[in-house]
Amino acid sequence: MANGGEFRFFLSCDISLPLAFRVDRLLHYPTPTQPSPPQDRTTLATNKKVPELVVECKLYIDGIQFGLPVSTRLESSGPPYFWNEVMTLTAKYRDLTSLSQLAFTVWDMSSGEDGNIVGGATIFLFNNKKQLKTGRQKLRLWPQKEADGRVPTTTPGKVVPKNERGEIERLERLVNKHERGQIQHVEWLDRLFFRAMDKAKEKCERTENLYPSLVVEFCSFEHRVVFQESGANFYAPAPVLLSNQLVTVWDPELGRTNPSEHKQLKLARSLTRGIIDKDLKPSSNERKCLQRIIKFPPTRSLQVDEKQLVWKFRFSLMSEKKALTKFVRAVDWSDIQEAKQAVELIRKWETIDVADALELLSPDFESEEVRAYAVNILERADDEELQCYLLQLVQALRFERSDESCLAHFLVKRAVSNIEIASFLRWYVVVELRDTAYARRYYSTYDLLENGMMKFARDDGDEDGFRLWQSLTRQTELMAQLGSIMKDVKQVRGSAQKKIDGLRQLLSGVFSELTNFDEPIRSPLAPTVLLTGVIPQESSIFKSALHPLRLAFKTANGGISKIIYKKGDDLRQDQLVIQMVSLMDRLLKLENMDLHLTPYRVLATQPDEGMLEFIPSSSLAQILSEHRTITSYLQKFHPDEDGPFGITAQCLETFIKSCAGYSVITYIMGVGDRHLDNLLLTDDGRLFHVDFAFILGKDPKPFPPPMKLCKEMVEAMGGAESQYYTRFKSYCCEAYNILRKSSSLILNLFNLMRRSNIPDITNEENAGLKLQEKFRLDLEDEEAIHFFQDLINESVSALFPQMVETIHRWAQYWR
Repeated sequence: MANGGEFRFFLSCDISLPLAFRVDRLLHYPTPTQPSPPQDRTTLATNKKVPELVVECKLYIDGIQFGLPVSTRLESSGPPYFWNEVMTLTAKYRDLTSLSQLAFTVWDMSSGEDGNIVGGATIFLFNNKKQLKTGRQKLRLWPQKEADGRVPTTTPGKVVPKNERGEIERLERLVNKHERGQIQHVEWLDRLFFRAMDKAKEKCERTENLYPSLVVEFCSFEHRVVFQESGANFYAPAPVLLSNQLVTVWDPELGRTNPSEHKQLKLARSLTRGIIDKDLKPSSNERKCLQRIIKFPPTRSLQVDEKQLVWKFRFSLMSEKKALTKFVRAVDWSDIQEAKQAVELIRKWETIDVADALELLSPDFESEEVRAYAVNILERADDEELQCYLLQLVQALRFERSDESCLAHFLVKRAVSNIEIASFLRWYVVVELRDTAYARRYYSTYDLLENGMMKFARDDGDEDGFRLWQSLTRQTELMAQLGSIMKDVKQVRGSAQKKIDGLRQLLSGVFSELTNFDEPIRSPLAPTVLLTGVIPQESSIFKSALHPLRLAFKTANGGISKIIYKKGDDLRQDQLVIQMVSLMDRLLKLENMDLHLTPYRVLATQPDEGMLEFIPSSSLAQILSEHRTITSYLQKFHPDEDGPFGITAQCLETFIKSCAGYSVITYIMGVGDRHLDNLLLTDDGRLFHVDFAFILGKDPKPFPPPMKLCKEMVEAMGGAESQYYTRFKSYCCEAYNILRKSSSLILNLFNLMRRSNIPDITNEENAGLKLQEKFRLDLEDEEAIHFFQDLINESVSALFPQMVETIHRWAQYWR
């Protein structure tokens, strides 16, 4: 209802979208007589005794079937049986009448080609008020009976009177409203509700005589859709003019599959050819085409002829581990028999690398068997490697078909045995609880983690699971207290020094309990470090609009841990960029190339809150203001009369290498808004970047250079003609080629972030392609060296960025 009592709605005859809905799951279907043990869910082995279910849907208009039926893929991993598959019909909403029905029939295909009917149900698309039904619908199936689309139907889906539906149906209607945004999101209340929902389901299953029920979800619109019969639906032909003017002719077949081509395609991929295909060997030209396809980046989809070629020689490709992801893309997963054969081949394929397994967890792959296979491969990664991908694996939970997926159980299992993984997994999940579309899934993962940690007991008996979990939840309490402190500090009027004094007074007075914790708290940034209290006199505030806190904590081993707390800023993008810096640093070190990078820790604890590791350093703007040159600054800390430019050789080498590393990484990531205030330098010569508000080529300033390489940095290397500058360019080119070899891993990780709530990724439709372009995969290594050297020369000689930098300095001065 609008403010004026007005009812807003859409007319069905005005909606030209095709009719679409989602087949979710089958509930309360009897368990097979010989169920597989739970641990076998992650294997690809199949058991012929397990039901193989498929849902067939037909559209009936006024009791007559309209169009061809559509079917889901085969599902055998229940109960419960999950499809989570979107079905789209050729009919459009404007074609519907008030007596339009969808008829769902569940078939068990395990007994043969014809299959056995599990049950069927029919549902009208419009209710008795002539309004289109939306949201989740639970249909009770009529056992061993095919869905009937006549009017009146003999298989109505809603056969239970309202007074008999009970508490569980009432709760399901509330969930439906919550998912459509009709109920306000309240984090703590949502969590209580979902727990109550799970308990009610358990009680219902124990006490009620439940029939098999199919859960489907209809599309929702901004306003209600009211049925309105449309008039004649035709396109008037364009008038023929006696001139050379172009005439637009509407082709109703445009974009549709050619039936003859589709038939030929199915014949070529017929399973009866499997015996012949086993002995096929590609010719020289076909081998070249296959190798070219195998080298495609993950962002490249396969054309029809390329899929055909991969499928044709699938048996000869089984020894090529890099070919598996291309084979999975070539499979028609809507064909039940073809999907079955593909699963069997995957089991026999050469074991793939962890980097390729990450690709199989992307939203491009929906098959549960394929995703379970990818999780099995991830089991081989050690804890250090797993932490490099943990942020993306938490995002990959969005693409799973169930709340308690193989991936969720895998992450919890690894977290239980490693406190660092447990702490970061908990925080990554907590941040996603704010996303209403996936809140239920992440609440489920959070509960899995909590239950897993509570049941855990260390072999040495030092710490039980309850205390470990408590040590993590106390981090949340600490963050809440820091948020209160920042709120009070912002209310202090006056200069920055007055705010710093106010912070120290708060820590010594009202929040004095923070100076000595009752029990040590694990640092959110480094969970192995135990914090024992805040040091008020060593804590301060940064001069910026958000007034970030710089806090000094005492640690259990007698040291000091300095942490930056920020409120009001989204650190998720910074967290991602630093994670990629850390990963690239690891990849370079595996090739024996240490570029002295500084991947400081960043953790987003809420969409507008987080922590950063404090690295003692100075900005290049401050250094140039106080010391005139970078060389003078380094001479102050590492003087050497016999060294180059009066600096120790080791310090200069550290500076050159770090400049090279960040030049390459910021170019690949497309980091923008680079100026001398967000380039920092430590006293041992390590240069590093901070503040990553713009990535993937975005920049608030016009005509940005490919990378930030100011003349002061070149001068510190002895100028453009010096041997040290030549060494800098050599490091850049070598690092660029090393990272190009791992481009698939980096692209796969970015692809898993596709539906995250990070602005520069979700708002950029071609984020993956932009990143891929930076690798120049079309070039050989020698060509890539010349390409990157040209980029360096372009960045150094760019005049416009120097003018912008001068303007920025004056702006900072007058501020």
